[in-house]
Amino acid sequence: MSHVGVPRGTVRKRRSLALLTTGVLTIPVLAGCSSGSEETSRGVPQDIAPAAREAVADGSTATWAVDALPATFNAFQADADSATTRITGALLPTLFPMDKAGQPKLNPDYLESAKVIEREPKQVVLYKLNQQAVWSDGREIGAPDFVAQWRALRGKDSAFWTARNSGYERIEKIERGADDLQVRVTFAKPYADWRSLFSPLYPKEITGSPDAFNDGARTALKNTAGPFVLKSMSKSKGTVTLARNPRWWGDKAKLDTLVFRAVAAKDRTQALADGTVDVADIDAGTADRITLARRDRGSNGQPLAHGPGSEITPAQALRSWAQAHGSDEDAAEIAQAARDKNRKAVVAYATEQKALRDFAVRKSLEPAYTQLALNGESGPLADDRVRRAVARALDRQELAQTVLGPLGLPAKPLGSHLALAGQPGYKDGSGALGEQSTKEAQALLADAGWTRGGAAEPPKDTKAGSEAEKKGDGGKDGEEDKDAETEKTEKSETEESEKDGKKAEEDSTEDSAAERKKADQASADRDSEDSAASRDEGLYIVGEDSKPGAPAPATVGSASAVHVLAPARTASAQGTALLRQAGALGEDGAVAATDKQPGGAAGAYAPVGTAAPAPAAAKGQLGKDGKTLTLRFVLPSGPGSQSLRSVGDKIAVMLEKIGIGTEITKVPDESYFKDHVASGAYDLALYSWPATAYPATDGRPIYAKPEPATDGSLLVEQNYTRVGTDHIDQLFDKAAGELDEKAARELMKQADARIWAAAGSIPLFQRPQLVAADKKLANVGAFGFATPRYQDIGFKNRQAAGSPADRKK
Repeated sequence: MSHVGVPRGTVRKRRSLALLTTGVLTIPVLAGCSSGSEETSRGVPQDIAPAAREAVADGSTATWAVDALPATFNAFQADADSATTRITGALLPTLFPMDKAGQPKLNPDYLESAKVIEREPKQVVLYKLNQQAVWSDGREIGAPDFVAQWRALRGKDSAFWTARNSGYERIEKIERGADDLQVRVTFAKPYADWRSLFSPLYPKEITGSPDAFNDGARTALKNTAGPFVLKSMSKSKGTVTLARNPRWWGDKAKLDTLVFRAVAAKDRTQALADGTVDVADIDAGTADRITLARRDRGSNGQPLAHGPGSEITPAQALRSWAQAHGSDEDAAEIAQAARDKNRKAVVAYATEQKALRDFAVRKSLEPAYTQLALNGESGPLADDRVRRAVARALDRQELAQTVLGPLGLPAKPLGSHLALAGQPGYKDGSGALGEQSTKEAQALLADAGWTRGGAAEPPKDTKAGSEAEKKGDGGKDGEEDKDAETEKTEKSETEESEKDGKKAEEDSTEDSAAERKKADQASADRDSEDSAASRDEGLYIVGEDSKPGAPAPATVGSASAVHVLAPARTASAQGTALLRQAGALGEDGAVAATDKQPGGAAGAYAPVGTAAPAPAAAKGQLGKDGKTLTLRFVLPSGPGSQSLRSVGDKIAVMLEKIGIGTEITKVPDESYFKDHVASGAYDLALYSWPATAYPATDGRPIYAKPEPATDGSLLVEQNYTRVGTDHIDQLFDKAAGELDEKAARELMKQADARIWAAAGSIPLFQRPQLVAADKKLANVGAFGFATPRYQDIGFKNRQAAGSPADRKK
């Protein structure tokens, strides 16, 4: 069993953000470790139908689909979600929103300036606030708001139910400058990611007391400071309504009202067609329907060549007509009912298609990536050689093409855990692991003791060795093989990059050897028991049982519950959104435990009726000590997860070529993440992480080395692969305190190389971003990296909407 969190009061001070949210980026941009020089790659541009403000009409209402009503309006609570982020972005100050290039940009609506004015003896940042900036009650935004938020989030007062304190715990004091519009922040320890702080900024009325912080901001925000104010929230209608802020000092919001409506992903096509929403994230299927609707605009009422009934051949139609009008009354009745049902479906589909003509599909890439996660806690993947073999068996280009190619988006594998293409400093760091090579993958497996005849051998009372344990064999291992291939296949590699990659691998080997004994014991324990039964106690808990909106802790049998570290604001907001979109979470974002479901393959959770896989021995897989090399591959089964399943099927085929078998178990979306990924009940899994430009802060809990809890289990934070090293942790810690941009980039480059070498997380591709938007709406759609400017969103005026360019869309 692995702990994924700890009770309040024992959380380490470095608890930090895991994910990116609107408006927070870092000072140092990232550079990975690669075979070549630093790339100047350009990301896919945003697609938001940009229009000048004078081309956007004043007034009207736009409705934006969200996954669910926000669990809370307090973005710093554990159950904050994607709706919390979206809505608070229009209501509260974001001091450094993200620009199109994925960098932080000072927001002049709130700040005149903000910069480090002293470095020695301590770092001091001076904020000069916009003199016009006021809360919706007329009070100026000032130093008291900064002080109250710092005291609530610094982690010293457990009465505040906070999800994180990263950065805030480094602040020594906050003082007013010449007046309350100048805020002087002194840090006890240097903090490179200071721009990530105080976004969103809450008024002191909310952060000034535990009661107001914990409960007062969950369902209402009486005091805000954005282009909109919170007008109402209706649970019965599933809506949150924002109105134009009459005290807003910046560019006036174009819309009178902005409504956020909870619409499940499966219902969004219908919601768009019936006019319930104007903007919605969509899947590829809905995007295809909109494209077909626009294409069929000139069909002049002709029957559609797609949709219900389109697959019926003339012969089938004639046979149906004959049956419906035949002498057999029973058969005729059945045939007529089927024809009526099909006719209604055709009419409904055609009606929807006609309505969908009014929408456009906006396409870009999300600031997020999909990875293959390898659970290194126990079993075969506890051996880093097996993890590297899996990684080197993957054709990441083919996997990226599977998802991005059909959408017309650049299908290039992602090369960094800590930056995305388009962010300054992005560089492919996968050279630290090595390119795809079946030969090298097989060599690594052989070195780890997995052979073709191993499944027939009697069990031995020995443990898998590591590279460090094989020093007597001349020091040769899969690491050296990888270095040889890297040198051969990547001729453009610089001497510095070669050194970084080699050092990363050596560090990974050294760390893994030190941990091998513990991992092997865990593997033996798992092999000696029924795997499914041994993981019955897995429970995903966000926050604590005393927090509103969080589930009560539970135990199964005599085992204690597995805890998840209360996720940061961004982990809740972006993470749940991505996992839900990927089919990894239910629409309600439920986090209650689910018992193991019978009927599945041994050693895995599966829905009732899931067929057990064919015996591994029949597939010619590798084996060792009488056991076949078979990995549990858990995938979501929901209708929105087709692309993930396609990627999973391709990965299984790639692994089969090197002798690794997979038991693919498809589980309900609502249990995929909480009952499998978070609790560790998997060997292989696919899920997404948003990228961040604050990697030293946001990336640390994702890649931090798991630590033993008091009961002997593991504390993993958000590192659900359970793979980490002391070196990686040290690099993150150094980068977090490094104020020199160049030096911080180098530290993050080294960290990325080591993460690649550890082979617990294999980035595959940047996620596609598909958004349906009313074609008359401007400045909204697929934002890419950028934070939305809510005040610019609106419907094009008649002149702009009637332009030839618009009519072609």
